[in-house]
Amino acid sequence: MAHITGTKINYFFVCKRKLWLFANQIEMEQESDLVAQGKLIGETAYPEKRHELAIDGVMVIDFADLQSGVIHEIKKSDKMEEAHLWQVKYYLWYLKSKGVEGLTGELDYPKLKRRETVALTHEDEERLKGIVTEIEAIEQLDAPPPKLEKKFCKNCAYFELCWA
Repeated sequence: MAHITGTKINYFFVCKRKLWLFANQIEMEQESDLVAQGKLIGETAYPEKRHELAIDGVMVIDFADLQSGVIHEIKKSDKMEEAHLWQVKYYLWYLKSKGVEGLTGELDYPKLKRRETVALTHEDEERLKGIVTEIEAIEQLDAPPPKLEKKFCKNCAYFELCWA
């Protein structure tokens, strides 16, 4: 589990091909204006609370309110909400595996002025075990999974690599 990052969990739900490319050190995100926008929102939203929490090189939690036991993940849009939700659930699960229990998570969408509470259930933990196994299998493939034809592809940092 230690080499599975929150980004990999997110990409698992968005696109298995993107996951494979990222896991194999083909990173296109630094060239994307949309990714830069998302990072700017993450860096400027809630400046009074903002202090990233890096854990084991596996995750960077946007900010944590440890007194109330809530970790926060800031996102630009809710278009990939399932991926965001599972990324936070993974953070909760990983921290629980390190002995940090009783936390909840929140997805913050500052542009939408919306916040979504995230809890981790026993069923989620079982599903995450399977997801981690699937991610490890995808990482070991000799070639990337086939490209998707989804409407969000045109905005993906990997678009040119998949579709050029």
